[in-house]
Amino acid sequence: MPRWTTVPPTVLLCLAVVCWTLASVSAHKEANAQNTQSWFKNRYTRGSLAATLAQRHQPEQSPNALPVPALAAPRDLLEGRRLFDRETFGGNGRTCLTCHGAQTGTVSPQDARLRFKINPDDPLFVHDGSDDDDGDGFGDGVHVTRMLTDATILMRIELDPKVTLKNDPTARFVTVRRGIPTTLNTPALDEVLMLDGRQPSLQSQALGAITDHAQATRSVQARELELIARFQQNAPRFFTSPGLDFFAHGGPAPRLPLGRTASEKRGRTFFEDVPPDFSVTPPNFKVGACASCHSGPLLNQTNQFLPLPLPPGTRFQSVLVSELNEGGNTPIDFVFHGQNVPGGIIELSSPDPGRALITGRADDSDPTSPASTFDNLNAFKISPLRGIRHTAPYFHDNSAKTLEDVVEHYRQFFAIVSDPDGPGPQPPLIQLTDQDKKDIVAFMKLLD
Repeated sequence: MPRWTTVPPTVLLCLAVVCWTLASVSAHKEANAQNTQSWFKNRYTRGSLAATLAQRHQPEQSPNALPVPALAAPRDLLEGRRLFDRETFGGNGRTCLTCHGAQTGTVSPQDARLRFKINPDDPLFVHDGSDDDDGDGFGDGVHVTRMLTDATILMRIELDPKVTLKNDPTARFVTVRRGIPTTLNTPALDEVLMLDGRQPSLQSQALGAITDHAQATRSVQARELELIARFQQNAPRFFTSPGLDFFAHGGPAPRLPLGRTASEKRGRTFFEDVPPDFSVTPPNFKVGACASCHSGPLLNQTNQFLPLPLPPGTRFQSVLVSELNEGGNTPIDFVFHGQNVPGGIIELSSPDPGRALITGRADDSDPTSPASTFDNLNAFKISPLRGIRHTAPYFHDNSAKTLEDVVEHYRQFFAIVSDPDGPGPQPPLIQLTDQDKKDIVAFMKLLD
């Protein structure tokens, strides 16, 4: 099946529209004017968008968005460490450390296979860490193929009231396969928690994990949750560099590393907060391409050059992971009610609609809708890139096992969303070469 048939047409249309409006300078404008006019008409013109982008300058690095964590007393840090590393709360044997390792803050398939070899009864493999053999949404507690292969857990998500399952309209939960978010840098530096942003605080996140994943049988005290949060915000092991630890506690924001090798320096250009280069013909849309969604101190938010109707600092975006479904997860049929479309109902199939399950919004890919935001349907938290080399696998479903896999996915992503005639005789505006992919990986490995 052609790659573009897996993408919702409205997403492809709107993304391609904006990219194409930027694509031509005077040398190409007249030649392509007729095709452009017949393909899409709106108030934007190539010239006006190009002029707007060219006038924008690189922003100052923003400060840490979270309050500077209060320094915890040594006694509190020790108790927080005990609660994180060893306390099971009378549950299934899991602690916070079971799923959030001290070195990576998460679990990789390699970790899981080593732990299974050492101890098949490791608590990692119980409950939602085991396979769902009968399709009821719960692990069987026996088989662990999924964990050993992908290191994903069976995440039960409460549905927004506007969302139902087509084959079971009374269900209020859905089970999806998701990776374990890393705790590196997140507790002290990232206000968005969980892949879909559903937890408002570290304390609520800890309580949810203790209750749902560790299956606690005793009550969890507010003081215990506070100590767990403080430990994660202050202990050096939760930071991938001393500079980020310093930043979390009031120091200056980190800058992009300059790069040492020619490859690293070329890779850096993809992450600079700059508009496309219109000084060349055809324009170079590769410069700043990654920074559109990976900007800010942690490289985890949109900047002003993202060609979508979103304000800078947006934290959720779809990069077609659910659409392309390279993880091979089973699609689920959803019905979204009360949507901003004729009839108010959107039916769709997705292995994981992400943020849309929390917000109840599936209409944000409609380019005719004034409420379109592009950060709900199949959208997930934009991952921080600081320390990214430590936290494999990647994407919400762990479908990319290496950084090379990540960049290969983005090669496909850019080829789809920057294709002006989707597809047709016009080439994509952004085509990553093998050298580009190597350069991007080389630079990302510098981002501690």
